[in-house]
Amino acid sequence: MPVVETRHGPVEHVLIDGDPDRAPLVFLHGGLGCVAAWGRFPAALAAATGRRALVYSRLGNGGSGRLPSPRTARYVHDHGWRELPELLDLLDIREPVLVGHSDGGSAALLYASVRPVEAVVVMGPHLYFEEENRIGIEAAKASYAAGPLARRLALVHDDPAAVFEGWSGVWLSEEFRDWSIENDLDVTAPVLMIQGDRDEYGSLAQLDALERAVDGPVRRLVPEECDHYPYLVCPDLVIDTVTRFLATEALGDRAAALGGAL
Repeated sequence: MPVVETRHGPVEHVLIDGDPDRAPLVFLHGGLGCVAAWGRFPAALAAATGRRALVYSRLGNGGSGRLPSPRTARYVHDHGWRELPELLDLLDIREPVLVGHSDGGSAALLYASVRPVEAVVVMGPHLYFEEENRIGIEAAKASYAAGPLARRLALVHDDPAAVFEGWSGVWLSEEFRDWSIENDLDVTAPVLMIQGDRDEYGSLAQLDALERAVDGPVRRLVPEECDHYPYLVCPDLVIDTVTRFLATEALGDRAAALGGAL
């Protein structure tokens, strides 16, 4: 898999072809995610929207380089405000459509607060720490210790133990109890919020907080019988919803539609 050398280490990534005149999709995975963990979803969404796409693994995840230092309670802010801007500059990607899952959704919102984007799609985003976070991560720890989660992570990460321990350790730390991005957001781009009604890592109050925190158009989808991973549980619904959202809210798709009508 190709890598790009950043200031802090090599980042594995995949570039998917599409219309060069439309803003590309950029996929930001969650705490236990990586390029491989997305499965077929990025390629399917890119095909449905006709857009180029970037899928990458954060440092410490997947096949990217090791973290230069342990994660802190600021790691989501660091990614949205420093690491992602550097990566997109190196790859010459401007004003993308960000597609973020879990803390990748949080980082996407932080990026969109300091740099222009065409739109933001977030799945199971975290705006602040809540009790549901702790309960979900404690359950994940039990699954990891018992073996099933450890085996799944080993399929997609070079160092699955470091991925899991780094993620769970930060989120269960006392330092993280006051974590929030609510007062750091300045998002005017259109936002599509997606969260399963059975999300084990957060309540729907997170979407309420997001709707209060942003200034642009907001749309909401709450798939039924769906956990923290809507792109895996109901990919067709997510792809159809994102495609329609971009067709009505994203500047590039609206311009293309107007051009075709003239």
